[in-house]
Amino acid sequence: MPADATLAANPARLGADTDISLPDGTRLVAPRGWSLAHVEGGARLSAPERESSILIVNRSETDPAAAVAAAWTAFGSAPPQRGEAQPRTPREGWDRTLRFDYAVPDGDARRIMALALAKGAGWTVLLYDVSDAVAERRDAQIEVIFNSLLPPGYQRESFAGRKAQRLDNRRIAKLAAMIEAARRDYAIPGVALGLIQDGRVVFAGGFGVREAGGTQGVDANTLFNVASIGKAWTSLLLAKQVAAGRFAWDSPVRSLWPQFAIGDQAASDAVLVRHLVCACTGMARSDYGWLFDGETATAQTVMAQLARTPPTSGLGELYQYSNLMAAAGGFFAGHMQHPQLELGAAYDRAMQDLVFGPLQMTSTTPDFARALASNHATGHAPDVDGRVVIASQGHNLAAISTRPSGNHWSSVADMLRYIQMELAGGRLPGGSRYIDEAALRARSEPQVTEGLNEYYGMGLKIDRQWGVTMVHHGGTAAGYRSHMMWLPDHGVGAVILINSDSGGVLRTAFRRKLLELLFDGEPLAEADLARFAALDRAAAAADRKSLTIPPDRAAVAALAADYRSAALGGLRVYRQGDRIWFDFGGWQSEVASVAGDQSSTHFITITPGLSGLMFEPAMRDGRRLLITREAQSSHEFAEVR
Repeated sequence: MPADATLAANPARLGADTDISLPDGTRLVAPRGWSLAHVEGGARLSAPERESSILIVNRSETDPAAAVAAAWTAFGSAPPQRGEAQPRTPREGWDRTLRFDYAVPDGDARRIMALALAKGAGWTVLLYDVSDAVAERRDAQIEVIFNSLLPPGYQRESFAGRKAQRLDNRRIAKLAAMIEAARRDYAIPGVALGLIQDGRVVFAGGFGVREAGGTQGVDANTLFNVASIGKAWTSLLLAKQVAAGRFAWDSPVRSLWPQFAIGDQAASDAVLVRHLVCACTGMARSDYGWLFDGETATAQTVMAQLARTPPTSGLGELYQYSNLMAAAGGFFAGHMQHPQLELGAAYDRAMQDLVFGPLQMTSTTPDFARALASNHATGHAPDVDGRVVIASQGHNLAAISTRPSGNHWSSVADMLRYIQMELAGGRLPGGSRYIDEAALRARSEPQVTEGLNEYYGMGLKIDRQWGVTMVHHGGTAAGYRSHMMWLPDHGVGAVILINSDSGGVLRTAFRRKLLELLFDGEPLAEADLARFAALDRAAAAADRKSLTIPPDRAAVAALAADYRSAALGGLRVYRQGDRIWFDFGGWQSEVASVAGDQSSTHFITITPGLSGLMFEPAMRDGRRLLITREAQSSHEFAEVR
């Protein structure tokens, strides 16, 4: 449980997660390692890194904009320009919620925003001024702050002590109705659903079609790209080897695989097998290296990139999601099983021999050609005008090199076989033992805090925020959203597979709806789906207004034809009619222009499935540059002369 603290006049570094209360009784949890200081009407929380803070204060103003302006005065600084109020879905217990977003100067990689939350009279204002690097590194701690912010007297619903209801036809029909409503509101072509209870499959089927405009329906055997769900299968491969005595979870990786390295010698020596898949090794996400190198990336180049990437926090200190580390976990497991094979081939063969084969997951595969030649769902994404269309698979093809971190194709039928084994404690349907239960269960033991009553284990997440334990993991690939979950204490498991990026909200609502039906909970999921649909449409319309397509002529005229980055490879600029495209070798995207700060113009990728990557033109020593940033680093493409 978090410690209690009264607000002190001087900032105090917190040694543990700490419950605090504002003067009106609003409650939140301040994370361990942050500094807590009293301000009039509330608290200021400062990250261990400099110049990243969150302020939470009570204000008596009746107008939310006035309340936010007064809070900025208490913060001691002002944002670069006034933010425009946007209504948001009210949080738990709050009556009204407004968000204010602020522009930041070019090159200042940070986010500045405000929330105004009302419960009765007055406002609780949250001001957020945090660098992108800190936000990535301390994402879990920031989630603790946001998810614990509750109004006076409000108690979060808990299902603790309740018995799970039977997933009968009536309850399943309610799930189906929510899925169909989401398909309509979010233009989702197809969804596959699977449910298991007490060792029996109670539903396995599909809704809608495999491809927009088509007639072939989704069914229990339709393949979807399930992305990061594959992390659980990679950790299962490791667990099988632990159970066989090849190594232990606490074995140093370099003692078994001397070639393993991250960008710090001491940290490389300290990495244990469990650290490869725990999201707790201090490694930042760092996806751009393999993403932009898609046409030439291999398991070997991924491991070389990992060896150049230093950790940004200590082992076990913070939750940091790293596809590179999870990929290394799979390549390590494959190498230990088949040391004579190339790393990628060794992983694929080990997965087939130790995981997919024994579990009779006969359709699950990392082989894109095999998947696309069979019963599969086509991926979709919204275009710049909000129309859901077929998505480019460029990023998914680039991710083949990191497939142990998640890039498999699977179906509801196959995934239910896997979940059934998890719920049975490592036994197969006939009762024979597939894996030692201790090695299996170690994967769902918390290794690091991911949020409020949320944790990351080894390739699995553990959620206890509603008073029951849910083990789960999601997957996000271009054109696809997926989620699997099980309640080990109640014998219930579920999987949902969606063939559109617009299905992200459905994935979250599905988790909540399942709990509502099992434990007769307050009906929130469907209302959230409807509210978020309206908000998402408004946000998409606002984003569209900011884009210039075709891009600004003067900005295009200032571009070079070819660029190169030492870390990310080449970038070629070309035209198709009046449209401008950036070609990165393994994939290409159309770009729009968007106004930056100080009258500058940036370029942003807009091809569905590849959208959202920003490039800032610059000059240095007479050479034209394009700069793109991820959370912990920036990358320069310099013109080729």
